[in-house]
Amino acid sequence: MLTDTMPKGVSAFPITPCSAGGEVDGEALSRLLTRLLTPAVRSIGLLGSTGSYPYLTRAARRRALEVAVETVAGRAPILVGVGALRTDEAVGLARDARAIGAAAGLLAPVSYTPLTDDEIVEHFTVVARESGLPLCIYDNPTTTHVTIRPDLAARLARIPGIVAIKSPAPPAANVPGHLAALRDAVPDGFSVGFSGDWHATEALLAGGTVWYSVAAGLFPEPCGAIMRAVEAGDAAEARRLDAALDPLWALFRTYSSLRVIYAAATILDLCRPELPRPLLPLPDGARREVAEVLARLDLI
Repeated sequence: MLTDTMPKGVSAFPITPCSAGGEVDGEALSRLLTRLLTPAVRSIGLLGSTGSYPYLTRAARRRALEVAVETVAGRAPILVGVGALRTDEAVGLARDARAIGAAAGLLAPVSYTPLTDDEIVEHFTVVARESGLPLCIYDNPTTTHVTIRPDLAARLARIPGIVAIKSPAPPAANVPGHLAALRDAVPDGFSVGFSGDWHATEALLAGGTVWYSVAAGLFPEPCGAIMRAVEAGDAAEARRLDAALDPLWALFRTYSSLRVIYAAATILDLCRPELPRPLLPLPDGARREVAEVLARLDLI
């Protein structure tokens, strides 16, 4: 079944270390990926928003996936971002992903001119049909300016080859209704998972099966511990572990998870990646704050 390509549990989303010119640092990416090859991580989300996919050329994206496939060597499924403004470009990226060895594609409806529902459905239909790659609906309204409402999810989920949805987790009070609406919209067995690390635990406890996690892309073990508690039915422990990471979640909300994780990778001396311009690194004061939080949480 295609749904078997979407494993449950933690899906870790690493950054894509690059030079200022957008050239992938293969050695650094391999080091980051090697950290993720633990039982805590069930799949790897390459070239997600944390992986800066919209800023990279097709050649750079191919290079990143080639490094990932070689490093991971089948030890975890690789889900790879294939989103692009143009449908033909997304088709090409999805074909690349399938040829190189990705298990599935993460397709965000990237937009500049606002998209209608019919345009989004056509986009997903063509990419799925022309690439043959199983696809996950990548709902990230903060960056794409498109919200995948349940009625739209219902249309997309019935396209052959669309096997999952990655949804931003809402605040705890809204989780039951949000999850119920998604479950009612998609077919039985369709994978429903969540992003948004600071709300993810409640979404998982409510029944989400995948945690698409930025933090796990650098710190897989504490995220894996939360998931193990969820899977064991120990809600109190899952919430305790989640609360312990509140200082990190606060940094994500204040500075954006992307900038914080880039700073953290440098602080940990794993690599010295350049944020794609026009994005700028955190100023010195914020970077010191990140270092202090990581030290307080024993993440250094």
